[in-house]
Amino acid sequence: MKILIVEDSRSNLQVLTQYARGFGAEVVPAENGEAAVAAFAATSPDLVLLDVVLPDIDGFEVARRIRGMESEGGWTPIIFLSSLGKDEDIEQGIMAGGDDYLHKPVSEVVLGAKVRAMERLIQMRGSLVKLASELDVANQELQRLSASDGLTGIANRRYFDEHIAREWRRARRNASSVALMMCDVDHFKLFNDTYGHQAGDECLRRVAGAIATSLDRGSDLAARYGGEEFVVVLCETAIGGALIVAEKIRHAVHALNIPHSASSLGRVTLSIGLAAAVPELDDPSDNLIAMADKALYDAKHNGRDRVCRAPRPSVG
Repeated sequence: MKILIVEDSRSNLQVLTQYARGFGAEVVPAENGEAAVAAFAATSPDLVLLDVVLPDIDGFEVARRIRGMESEGGWTPIIFLSSLGKDEDIEQGIMAGGDDYLHKPVSEVVLGAKVRAMERLIQMRGSLVKLASELDVANQELQRLSASDGLTGIANRRYFDEHIAREWRRARRNASSVALMMCDVDHFKLFNDTYGHQAGDECLRRVAGAIATSLDRGSDLAARYGGEEFVVVLCETAIGGALIVAEKIRHAVHALNIPHSASSLGRVTLSIGLAAAVPELDDPSDNLIAMADKALYDAKHNGRDRVCRAPRPSVG
């Protein structure tokens, strides 16, 4: 344990140092307030024994500065040392950031008991901080899992619903365009019937990966909409830019070169319906989804393996 001892009387400092070393502690001495603040910053002690009356700034001000220097969530016990024993003095010390108060002259036995008590508090706090960190990591993982599709690893339908609603509101505030793609694996039922469900699952995983890696911006979202359908949300993107991304996705799926003997195209392909809109006051995001879904229907019925855009440039 490292103890910062702040005491302007050299004789008292020597006695306290002897006591602390007798407890097995490493001692960092300081004879005035400014030196104490500098020593705290330089050494990061585990405990501070702080005289109230100092030749420059008083111990209360030192305590306030120490508390101001601590990192978020950090805590170093401060025990004030003083011959002042009024209730008001003790209250002032606690308000300044102190944790305990010892009257001078300091008893070695009492100081030892206080140091051991603070050691236990430090250990308990360390355990709680570790537990809180572990819980935070676990909660983040739960949030990630709750937002992810179990098969493909990309976002799931629930997360998509939340995301499109949030981005639609933002686009309405900013008068910006949101683009949406509905993507469907062509002849997927025939693929499953021909190659089996295990191969079908692997196919969906690879297609999802191709879609996700085709998106360049962190704000873009790829999600599994259901079955063999996927959805892509592009924020602040007009129809022209979205068409470029959609073709990039279609070619990425082509490049997977997954054989599909039951398809006239001979490989796994993707049909994409695309819509983009700047939200008006009363427009729900469902309108944009319906437009993209209609465009997907057109892509499927016009030969598949293509991108079709919605016939209207905006919702209204």
